Amino acid sequence: MITAITVLVALGFLGLGFYRARPLGKLGLVAWFQSVVLISPWLLFFSLSVVGIYLNFVSVLFLFLFSTGLYIYLGKQLRSLAQTEALTQRATAIADEQNSSPSDPASAEASVSEPANPVTVAAIEDEMVPIPADDLKVIQSIFGIDTFFVTETIPYQEGVILRGNLRGEADATLARLSEQLQAKVGVSETDPAQPRYRLFLVEGQDGKPVVIVLPSSRDPQPSTLFQKGMAVMLLLATIAATLETGGLMLGFDFFTAPNRLAEVLPLAAGLLSVLAVHEVGHWVMAKRYQVRLSLPFFIPTWQIGSFGAITRFESVLPNRSTLFDIAIAGPAAGGILSLVMLVSGLLLSHKGSLFQVPTEFFQGSILVGTLTRVVLQESLQESLVDVHPLVILGWLGLVITALNLLPAGQLDGGRIVQAIYGRKIAGRTTIGTIVILGLASIVNPLALYWAVVVLFLQRELERPSQNELTEPNDTRAALGLLALFLTIVTLLPLTPSLAGRLGIGS
Repeated sequence: MITAITVLVALGFLGLGFYRARPLGKLGLVAWFQSVVLISPWLLFFSLSVVGIYLNFVSVLFLFLFSTGLYIYLGKQLRSLAQTEALTQRATAIADEQNSSPSDPASAEASVSEPANPVTVAAIEDEMVPIPADDLKVIQSIFGIDTFFVTETIPYQEGVILRGNLRGEADATLARLSEQLQAKVGVSETDPAQPRYRLFLVEGQDGKPVVIVLPSSRDPQPSTLFQKGMAVMLLLATIAATLETGGLMLGFDFFTAPNRLAEVLPLAAGLLSVLAVHEVGHWVMAKRYQVRLSLPFFIPTWQIGSFGAITRFESVLPNRSTLFDIAIAGPAAGGILSLVMLVSGLLLSHKGSLFQVPTEFFQGSILVGTLTRVVLQESLQESLVDVHPLVILGWLGLVITALNLLPAGQLDGGRIVQAIYGRKIAGRTTIGTIVILGLASIVNPLALYWAVVVLFLQRELERPSQNELTEPNDTRAALGLLALFLTIVTLLPLTPSLAGRLGIGS
């Protein structure tokens, strides 16, 4: 039943995507079809399973590999179409400008004899770039041979791209240029605390540094009242889901026996504490960097209470190190708490503890199984093991943390990969993660639900920071790799042979 509902929800999202993509023409439809290609193997497999038809593993693997290859091909076509459309719009704008110019032979002769100069106000004084000519002159005037030597100016969205040569260290150059720009152009009329324009130092398609200048109106916007209300509703739904999860741990349905609230409340509070500490970690680190975060949008699920939360940045990030620090702070805080709960629960476990679980239960995670073997030792030779509730809560907390550390899109793990390795690698790991989740969902429905969430809500990369050129230091890179390693050993089960060597099970 749940699988059928999930399939229907996925089809509903695809229908909504088609409705929104159709007005965008061929470009929008190709982008929509790219999403269809990526999710179609899942839809086919689970739609057939609903009616009792099951594909074998080889067929499923072929479908995933084929859809991934087609997804990558469509991505290349999509970028090509986008470039073609941009060039067509630019040519149309130039033609309209020429047709509207006065038919003066002298001016026509002057226009023909005048050499084309890519760094001119005329090249960007059209409807595509709403930067006033006076502001554009000021923007061009702040660049020089000792900071960033501009060789070409190109229209881009509501601003401009300036190509050239970086003549100094990225952080210092960006700070100096931003200070000069704000001093000469001033601050935003709607928000005196913000500059009128922002500079972004990023890597161009040719691998060379470019500067992008955009009005501050393009900054991330604060959450609307509706979004805040949605966040509160999702929080209430998550509280209800954690109560239901606590009831399932104790062997009953909480919503049919709400009078047993006192029994499930400690378990629900344990799960909510992991979620809360995770979000506090993000908030504290964001506060340190003066970055605004939206309210967390929790994702409730009856299996483990919640998948975690989606949090948006409501400020422009200064650099990739800031992105890394804020992204890893939440999983670090929630993961440490979960690990402490797990180890404490193992130490408190004894004959007669609240939960009795099969020994095979500890084969579901390399990390948990190994820690359990170290603490409980010979107890794992028995068929049933008595454990303290903190063991279960700590394990669930580690699973929630690990799911959020998967290297995909705007998940914490995706942000960490983007911060360390850049946007290209982050895009590839996102596709790989979605494919792996799709394969894992064949044996674990939990992976299916999380894959749908990632695909529809979190697959887009985080928007670029102001300085995309400077990579985080080696310490951050090592911490990122450690986080990804802990994710793997938390989610991967022990093989039967390894479990036997560890003495887990008979």
